[in-house]
Amino acid sequence: MAERAGRQAAGTPRACPCGAGPGYAECCGRLHRGEADAATAEALMRSRFSAFAIGDAGYLLSSWHSSTRPRRFDLDPGQRWTGLEIVDTDRGGLFDTAGTVEFRAHYREAGRPATLVERSRFVREDGRWVYLDAEQP
Repeated sequence: MAERAGRQAAGTPRACPCGAGPGYAECCGRLHRGEADAATAEALMRSRFSAFAIGDAGYLLSSWHSSTRPRRFDLDPGQRWTGLEIVDTDRGGLFDTAGTVEFRAHYREAGRPATLVERSRFVREDGRWVYLDAEQP
């Protein structure tokens, strides 16, 4: 955990990559540092996008459901995540146990813009929101 926090500190962005509004430290940074858990499935989705954007593979693994989590997860150093659009949410609120978030994640690879469109499923595991799996809409 200390290694992950140290790596983040060196390249921590001022604005949050998820686009939710507050600065990174007050937004997704709190979740990445383990100071808070995501209150909703959408908040977890946003924090996972931000983890991709800043290169925090440890957070991605820790926010993945135990039944679908890979043993290892390597980020593609050629991808630079540039923006997130939430298209739709279904459930995933404060009192729900499952929810879905459809989104468009924008990135650049080899200097070319690209977009990942996905509908992710989230569930609560041990009381926390975690990413379960995804489908292409």
